[in-house]
Amino acid sequence: MADIGRGIFCLKAPLWSLFIFCLLVSSLVGAAGGPRGEAVASAHPLATEAGLMMLQAGGNAFDAAVAVSAALAVVEPYGSGLGGGGFWLLHRARDGHQVMIDGRERAPFAAHPDMYLDEKGEVVAGASIDGPLAAGIPGTPAALAHIAEHYGRLPLSVSLRPAIILAADGFPVDRVYRRMAGLRLSPLRDSEEAAAQFLLDGAVPPHRHRPRQPALAETLHRIARNGARGFYAGEIAERLVTAVRAGGGIWSSRDLRDYRVLERAPVATRFGEYRLVSANLPSSGGILLVQMLNMLMARPLDGLDEAGRVHLLVEIMRRAYADRARYLGDADHVSVPVARLLNRGYAQRLARQIDPGRATPSPVLSAPPAEGRDTTHFSVLDAAGNRVAATLSVNYPFGSGFVAAGTGVLLNDEMDDFSAKPGSANAYGLIGNHANAIAPGKRMLSSMSPTFLESPDRVAILGTPGGSRIISMVLLGLLDAIDGRPVADWVARGRFHHQYMPDRVEVEPAALGDEVLGALRQKGHRIRQLDEPYGNMQAISWDRVSGEVTAASDPRGIGRSVVVPVSR
Repeated sequence: MADIGRGIFCLKAPLWSLFIFCLLVSSLVGAAGGPRGEAVASAHPLATEAGLMMLQAGGNAFDAAVAVSAALAVVEPYGSGLGGGGFWLLHRARDGHQVMIDGRERAPFAAHPDMYLDEKGEVVAGASIDGPLAAGIPGTPAALAHIAEHYGRLPLSVSLRPAIILAADGFPVDRVYRRMAGLRLSPLRDSEEAAAQFLLDGAVPPHRHRPRQPALAETLHRIARNGARGFYAGEIAERLVTAVRAGGGIWSSRDLRDYRVLERAPVATRFGEYRLVSANLPSSGGILLVQMLNMLMARPLDGLDEAGRVHLLVEIMRRAYADRARYLGDADHVSVPVARLLNRGYAQRLARQIDPGRATPSPVLSAPPAEGRDTTHFSVLDAAGNRVAATLSVNYPFGSGFVAAGTGVLLNDEMDDFSAKPGSANAYGLIGNHANAIAPGKRMLSSMSPTFLESPDRVAILGTPGGSRIISMVLLGLLDAIDGRPVADWVARGRFHHQYMPDRVEVEPAALGDEVLGALRQKGHRIRQLDEPYGNMQAISWDRVSGEVTAASDPRGIGRSVVVPVSR
């Protein structure tokens, strides 16, 4: 924490008094036998510092999660925000309670299955991506209020304070911000409020420019004072609805008033001595991870050379993603055969279909012909052993590109995560079916996969952004953790991905050697070598035997991971 004063803590004098209090109470934190450190790993250094501040203020991991989420909403608007949603996976140490906080966006009540189709029944390009018609009803503000009230120690007036200061005083634009803004320049220019908030004279702002967001600071103030009501009712709600409808969207006051955050049981399974805990529907992540690990139990990687390992993992990914396209959707609205999908016997039957010498063409798997590129993730561990893995999103970089006047809230474009038409692909090439069709009040299917991996000796906390590639990235990270590799390896390893359709293996630059790629092609795999790396994993490892805590942020991003030792 030696450099803590160089971050958000030097922005306002009142924060220094809180920081002094933090240092006084920090010596009281922690119980014997727990972690020997507290850790935060997030995609932005200022968000990491916001979380550390809450831990030093006597808050727990859940308070830190609220602070990190809110800070990311300010400094990483291309990945998450108050106008988006996410999943927060919580573990409470005192009683072992584990829960997924479902703050996923949901469709407005005026939504209908054909809302993005033209008169010929074809999908209108961009209709579910740009502008307020693409926006689902946000869940992040409700989730932050819920976590603070039911799991945290600190009031929202404390945990939201760093984000409020960052919004009011600004933060330095970095290379990632500039690249993402360049990708979404057109929709940002189309929204007068977004252009004023995120651009400079209609162009991507220069490096180190400090965008200030006073309207967003005021919205955060209202949430700090009034909880979820500060966003979903009153003046902010009226401004949101007015702006959305003026821009061609279909929100209503009822949409906001009736939004509810949900607590769901996570998906869990055993894999040898390890226990996997991950996100449940409307995330597809937990179910697919369980399926893939179950297939690996039937077809282990032991004894295979590198090409054989990659081939087997690709074939496992292919089958799990085919089931995603075939079956998965919001289980509150459609019937999903979860028990069968998680059944080990079913996974064994899928695994037996794998030919060790040949790729299976995806159409043979006969799924019906029928996310966000950026997103963000953070992980937190406190001295008591409370932990959080959270993946948040606005879907495409800078979401819909639309800011509601008078709120500073950038709206998501998560409606694109629905299947606009059975058999059509979304912005990330994922094929959907009727299970994920648009319906009023329904939550769209997600790939976000905040995950814990637990054994008697070790706890891993991890997740990543990356749209449809999230689940395969988490799988590879889990396998590294199971192999006993250090946490820095989980986040840095080269990545490959298969999602059933399109029928190809996507490979990061330099992730696989020419010999391995040649062997995969001989087995019938189509290879797409990517020009740029992907993902931004944030991970924490706790050695339960020694108490040692280590953390790492993906070197592909600008994130920061910090472990603060605690005395016992």
